[in-house]
Amino acid sequence: MAEKLTEAQIAERLTTLHGWTLEDGMLVRTFRLKDFTAALTFVSAVGYLAEAAGHHPDITISYNRVKLALTTHDSGGITEKDFALAAQINALP
Repeated sequence: MAEKLTEAQIAERLTTLHGWTLEDGMLVRTFRLKDFTAALTFVSAVGYLAEAAGHHPDITISYNRVKLALTTHDSGGITEKDFALAAQINALP
């Protein structure tokens, strides 16, 4: 099980993670894509990364907007796993 990060550790790491915020104890980012098809393609790419990492975000799709929320449920909060996956997601084209 991954170790839950402290509020100070989370705040420090958020300064280097573009676009992500802390919301209800989760790392959250909303992506705005060209259209619904682009949103689905993006979600598919996120799904591939999530499967490879064995770590799965909550995903909400609303036409061309994709909201992702990351937390490590079995650790009871945000861990390095969440930041690692968020950085990989940010690197998607």
